[in-house]
Amino acid sequence: MGFDTDLVGAYGMCVDMSRTWRCGGGAPTAAQQDCWSLAVEQIHRNSELHQPGATLREITDKAWYPDPDCYRGYTVISHGVGLCDEYPAIYHRHKWDAGGYDGVLEPGMVMCVEAFIGARSGGEGVKLEEQVLITETGNEVLTTLPLGLV
Repeated sequence: MGFDTDLVGAYGMCVDMSRTWRCGGGAPTAAQQDCWSLAVEQIHRNSELHQPGATLREITDKAWYPDPDCYRGYTVISHGVGLCDEYPAIYHRHKWDAGGYDGVLEPGMVMCVEAFIGARSGGEGVKLEEQVLITETGNEVLTTLPLGLV
């Protein structure tokens, strides 16, 4: 089961995080574990790119993706959240020419780093999203719910 919050919380601030859980008994299948592992790796690797002074284009160029011939992915690498949702959006390389724009991450900005991994052949997928605060020295993960599949 996948859940993407996009909710408005205290003082009108938007909270946007996603998690995927397995339902039913038993252990995850190899395909489920593979999708989950790749989604977690994508979240971690792309979150590291969200630093003060990083440009949207730099993040696009450095972002990590699983093999696109084998896996489907999400529409953006990350997007801003605060009193509005989805701005700025950091697009994947293959979408940059159609809608990408540059900008700079600054301390105080909150970005939602996204991942969806699903086999291109079909079947189940895993959607994860973490909120990170851009700080003077790096970033701080604001989401406290574990990324675990089980």
